[in-house]
Amino acid sequence: MAVIHEDRRTVSFKIVYCGTPIGGKTTNLQHIHKCLDPASRGELVSLSTAADRTLFFDFLAVEAPIMNGYTAKFQLYTVPGQVVYNATYQLVMRQADGLVFVADSQLDRMADNLKSWEIFHANLRGNEQSLDRIPLVLQYNKRDLPNAAPVEYLDYLLNNGQRRHYSFEANAARGHNVLSTLNAISHEVLTRFSQCMTENTYEGEQQQQQQPVAAEQVSNGPDSYMARRQATLARRY
Repeated sequence: MAVIHEDRRTVSFKIVYCGTPIGGKTTNLQHIHKCLDPASRGELVSLSTAADRTLFFDFLAVEAPIMNGYTAKFQLYTVPGQVVYNATYQLVMRQADGLVFVADSQLDRMADNLKSWEIFHANLRGNEQSLDRIPLVLQYNKRDLPNAAPVEYLDYLLNNGQRRHYSFEANAARGHNVLSTLNAISHEVLTRFSQCMTENTYEGEQQQQQQPVAAEQVSNGPDSYMARRQATLARRY
């Protein structure tokens, strides 16, 4: 869920990279972190236990104005794809604003892709989340390998629903389409946020017309505006 920080004039969004074990999720985050200006990003943090590891960092997208002088901050996570780490997987997915599913293009990994896809959807249901409300971008990684499956086959397995998701052919080890994937999910997240804010604004105007409020009870400042929208957005998410 988007979080508004009035003191820092930022809106934070959580994007989680999910997908097939050893499919390239960690490589994606490492490449993104390396490419970003150190002044605008946090440290790449590894939260490790005896059983699993979660990678995390955030960065300030200074060229992504939201409204009223607020800018976007994106928190990027990736988690282990193995079934044994499912509790961590589901916990990190909770309250995500956007999701990236990284699939391994190698033909001998198709069963693993499908299993990971099933786990992904099971965790969505476990968190009472829906792709009707959360943007998803697919990345078909390792396209450079000689045994890569046709893109049409990957689409058939993972992107054959009534709603088609953006998908990218990638070689994360070389950085190919890593930033394009990030740009796509970031754009989808910001578009979704803007739509929610617009709908909430409209609802608020309708309520005000039906039940006028004394002028001294209403603040038109940007901070109060964002605070009100934070409350309605939280209910909506």
